[in-house]
Amino acid sequence: MENQYNSIIVAVDGSKEAEYAFRKSIDIAYRNEGAQLHIVNIIDTRYFGAFDQEVAEEVKEQSREILDRYKARSIAARVENVNIIIEYGSPKTVITKEIAKSVEADLIICGATGHTPVERYLIGSVSEAIVRSAKCDVLVIRTPGSTI
Repeated sequence: MENQYNSIIVAVDGSKEAEYAFRKSIDIAYRNEGAQLHIVNIIDTRYFGAFDQEVAEEVKEQSREILDRYKARSIAARVENVNIIIEYGSPKTVITKEIAKSVEADLIICGATGHTPVERYLIGSVSEAIVRSAKCDVLVIRTPGSTI
């Protein structure tokens, strides 16, 4: 198959937009037989005042539970090569500069926005940063009826 995706990252953060991105990633991974689907959650360390290791571990465990459910849904949808990745840092850089490189991603899928309008104004959109810095294709998913 021409234009086959072999290593697909889907970034999830608990938002409605990320849920739509996840659903789309299942479709794409299924259509690209044998593709590896990497379900990624970055625990944004900007939201921890003094980085508390105990809190960080609790957040990581909650994240793992959510990603395990996403993985189970992927497998139920007949996507067999599923990997979950949880990292700490800034999603804007960790996804494209570290994870995409390590898994040799050829597609990154993300929601259009997981932030409030104020957060987008102050810190910018993660999806915008991914589009600007990714070395592979990027698919930005919008929720039905969403506006910018």
